[in-house]
Amino acid sequence: MKIGLISDTHGLLRPEALDALRGCDHILHAGDIGRPEILGALRELAPLSAVRGNNDEGLEWAEALPETLQLELAGVGIHLTHQANQVPADLPPSIRVVVFGHSHKPRIEECDGRLWVNPGSAGPRRFRLPIGVGLLRIEDGEARAELIELQLTPT
Repeated sequence: MKIGLISDTHGLLRPEALDALRGCDHILHAGDIGRPEILGALRELAPLSAVRGNNDEGLEWAEALPETLQLELAGVGIHLTHQANQVPADLPPSIRVVVFGHSHKPRIEECDGRLWVNPGSAGPRRFRLPIGVGLLRIEDGEARAELIELQLTPT
């Protein structure tokens, strides 16, 4: 199973991000979405699970989104949230992957037997951080992640 990971779009869904996520079986958005149209565009590509980020607070359309979500895809438990520091210390053992955003810093790290993935920001550039998305591949009950830095078309 190929799962697309995206975060921190902040109202900007780049065509390069859509291209990178095309062909995914499911997409996870880790918050700071910015506009409801972004969720609609992602749903056109694949089933979508999304959480609300701190910049989505107070937006009427975003109130329906949870702050955290636990789901199972291809037999692997995934915890989806916006901020890594809000992940509870007592996650159930079935959660083997944590997907988060917020910092705009792409990261893949193994910690305490769990894979932690931040796909970075797919929206407006912040400082000199890359613009990107991620992929989570689950095969035979094993999860592995990769980061994709988007090659932006000059405007």
